[in-house]
Amino acid sequence: MAFRTKARVRFGDVDRAGIAYYPRIFDFFHVAFEEFWDRFMGVSYAKVVTEEHLGFPLIDAKAQFRAPLRYGDELTVSVSLKRIGGSSATWGYSIDSPRGERCCDAELTTVCVDMRTWAKRTIPDVYRRKFEACRPE
Repeated sequence: MAFRTKARVRFGDVDRAGIAYYPRIFDFFHVAFEEFWDRFMGVSYAKVVTEEHLGFPLIDAKAQFRAPLRYGDELTVSVSLKRIGGSSATWGYSIDSPRGERCCDAELTTVCVDMRTWAKRTIPDVYRRKFEACRPE
């Protein structure tokens, strides 16, 4: 089942046109990724990074922007696993506006690394099993 969380478009997120500046949309994705760890995985991403020395940096990103995100919008951000390999995972993200519009779809690929060496490593089985439970409906 996909993970969903809320985000709000803040004043600092918008450009002169009054819509979310596109790099900020990637920030919404990352905030949702951290919320996914806290609420779906049951462990904070900060703990995974600082105590387990595991990181999942972004290595590939594709996004389609369909409708603007406006100042004050309360967004629904969804995260789901699309594909998983030995050390990488591809995540599907979507952002929906309070007006019922699909504003953005994205596919982001992360790779599991040892944060001490930045060497690629296998995704631990305990996390792999939980990732697999986050498939789209």
